[in-house]
Amino acid sequence: MNPVMDETLDEPPTSAVFLDNCHFSQVLFNNVEKFYVPGGDITCFYTLTQHITPRRKDWVGIFRVGWKTTREYYTFMWAPFPSDLSGDSIVQQQIQFRAYYLPKDDEYYQFCYVDEEGVVRGASVPFQFRAETEDDILVVTTQGEVEEIEQQNKDLVKENKELKESCLCLQKQNLGLQEELRLAQEKMKELEGEVCFLQTGNLELRRAQELQAGEMSSAQMNLASIREQNIKLGKENQELQKGLESLRSSCEKLELEGNFLKEENKRLTEQNGCRESELQQFKEHNQEVSSEKEQLESRLKTTLDHMDQLQSQVLNQEKEMENLVRMDHDKTEQLGHLKEENRRLRSTLTEQHQNRDLAKELEEKNHLFQLLQRKQDEIEEKNLRLRQENNELLMRLSESPDYSARVAVPSAQVPTRPPESADLLFGNPYYNSLETSAVNMPSVKKCPLCHEVFPDDIGPRQYEDHVRSHILDCPFCDETFEDKQVYDDHVYCHSLE
Repeated sequence: MNPVMDETLDEPPTSAVFLDNCHFSQVLFNNVEKFYVPGGDITCFYTLTQHITPRRKDWVGIFRVGWKTTREYYTFMWAPFPSDLSGDSIVQQQIQFRAYYLPKDDEYYQFCYVDEEGVVRGASVPFQFRAETEDDILVVTTQGEVEEIEQQNKDLVKENKELKESCLCLQKQNLGLQEELRLAQEKMKELEGEVCFLQTGNLELRRAQELQAGEMSSAQMNLASIREQNIKLGKENQELQKGLESLRSSCEKLELEGNFLKEENKRLTEQNGCRESELQQFKEHNQEVSSEKEQLESRLKTTLDHMDQLQSQVLNQEKEMENLVRMDHDKTEQLGHLKEENRRLRSTLTEQHQNRDLAKELEEKNHLFQLLQRKQDEIEEKNLRLRQENNELLMRLSESPDYSARVAVPSAQVPTRPPESADLLFGNPYYNSLETSAVNMPSVKKCPLCHEVFPDDIGPRQYEDHVRSHILDCPFCDETFEDKQVYDDHVYCHSLE
């Protein structure tokens, strides 16, 4: 039974337990290959000794060589719980790791059995994930060779210490390159962890001689990498010294250029002082021109405001005159209706009382008409004065140079109305728009009774006298008539009395 791997939903129990507190002999890993071919599943065989009690949260993980805590696992599988377990029995177990979850590099890894408390109970020999070559030879060593290997291991440890001291000397020489030294120190710490792992492996050499070959090869590789790193550090130090010399030469060039720029800046500062004095004079002149411009703008603004007020007054007067003309038109229509009724009443002279009432009403209408006529004359005089004032203002504003550029009232904006004088008793006094008044076109006054046309310069009194000359006064009563036939019929009624 192989448990299913689940690294995201169920993390294994880990801890920060150090290597000194681990017991690597309670679980023994068997048949661990030196190399595993990448891309295939691998099976891990291990033996549970009588010194361990397996639990359901135990797991087997693959760790990179040099790990310090169980949190540094690469992948893991839950350890299968033994079906038949007695107190003193030894149980053989196996677990299969899928190829998808295995490492893809050629670093050294090892199997570790971790219990549910996060303590390592067993570790295998290191192995790699790469194709096996012909140079890989299985070496069987004797006890004497083991002692010789241990002596070589001690010599290697001593050589490692010497290399550390030489590395410290290089660090003291490269104080100006702290970032590169920091990376080198991190690599040295990793190597120290690997050396510690080698020390723990030496303790297990007494139980399994197969571990010596792997540990020896890993130690030799580590020492070779340390030597290569030391050589690289020396080369980097020489390159950095060359770069420092080039930087010093470039710094000297920059100082020469800086001196030249200072002299140039001093000369430009003197020129700038002369230009600032000239600029100050231009600013003062500009302020004077701006003040004069503001005064002219304020005067123009007040003139335009006054012009707007006059135009609004003219528009209001025109609206009032339109209302009066509309009322005059209505009264004219009413008067026409009364005339028709009066003609019908003339055929029935017997109805004298009704004729008198109608005559009185007609007299009231005529009186009202006279009042409206007077008011119309007054409005025309007032409108004439407003037009004259408007023309004077337009002439004044046209003389101003800013008015032609900023204010232009096109003649198309002045509202005009079509002539409707044929339907009105006194004609349409508003037909002449502001556009016609701007070009000084004469207005027309027309008599509503005889249709005589008068020029605009005729006085309102003369025009009123002409209109009154057509009105006939009854010698018997106070009634007035415009139609001669109606007047004769009225006088004839008085004669019948």
